[in-house]
Amino acid sequence: MPADIPVPSIRADLAQGLLSRCPAYRQTPLVDHIDPTSGARLFFKDERDRMGLGSFKALGAAYVIAHTAQHQDVSQTTFVTASAGNHGLSVAAGAKVFGARAVVYLSNTVPAGFAKRLNDLGAQVVREGDDYAASMQAAQDAAAAQGWTLLSDSSWPGYTELPHRLMEGYQVLAAETVEQMPQPPTHIFLQAGVGGLAAAAASYFRHAWGDAPSIIVVEPDAAPALHHAIVAGEFVSTQGPVSSMGRLDCKEASLIALKGLARDADHFVLMSDTAVEEQLPTLAGWGLATSASGGAGCAAALAGLRPLGPTDRVLCIISEGE
Repeated sequence: MPADIPVPSIRADLAQGLLSRCPAYRQTPLVDHIDPTSGARLFFKDERDRMGLGSFKALGAAYVIAHTAQHQDVSQTTFVTASAGNHGLSVAAGAKVFGARAVVYLSNTVPAGFAKRLNDLGAQVVREGDDYAASMQAAQDAAAAQGWTLLSDSSWPGYTELPHRLMEGYQVLAAETVEQMPQPPTHIFLQAGVGGLAAAAASYFRHAWGDAPSIIVVEPDAAPALHHAIVAGEFVSTQGPVSSMGRLDCKEASLIALKGLARDADHFVLMSDTAVEEQLPTLAGWGLATSASGGAGCAAALAGLRPLGPTDRVLCIISEGE
């Protein structure tokens, strides 16, 4: 991994201090249930109503835009990004609050409902390509051609400053969880696309709880970017079919996330669409209905991918609504 790629920050306090000024900010709940199979106590950090945007990503791009607005007038700034849905909503919401412009590139596989929500927040939506990689390339090209500010939730050589700050925003949910947990968990399951959430959370949890919890990173088997990079010992680009875990269907990892998780994660596992979808009714029965993307980590815990018993405390993140 190149030496100039940073590891994730542990400065959740920086983001908390800024986001706490937003009227929409409040802690999201931590709820618990007993796993009927293993008897383990399962804790779920519920991000489905985060700041009215429906996912943890509300904490990321909007925080970056707020941070930027503290230091300069952004009324003439255009923030451009590619998104599978939720990240774009955070860019659009942040731009709207601070009077900036947002342009969001979506692949043709992103549901029309996301495009409408982006339009409703004042963002310009551009459809480009059949997968996230194609829409991301289009956003990068537009930023270079138009002089716009690229605000991605991924990172690569030469592009780390804004995604590093964005991940500080994600750490707000980790800091809240540390306050809410009655005891440190024995196991933590974190779903990953490019890896931003997983790496930000793992970094903060290691800071708070040390080496004791076993941290398991869960990816779609159709998009094994982190898993394959860890096995190879270097960054690799992966291929696979389209996954129903759409927000996790990323074929290349963020380098900041990869570097952080190579240090902080204990295990990397792959889940099929079917294996994840089989566990979603259990979550819905507990009043925690979510999508395959939002429940992939929870599904891995419920499916028994790691041995669990009645004395175990298992932490998962429900990262988005249905």
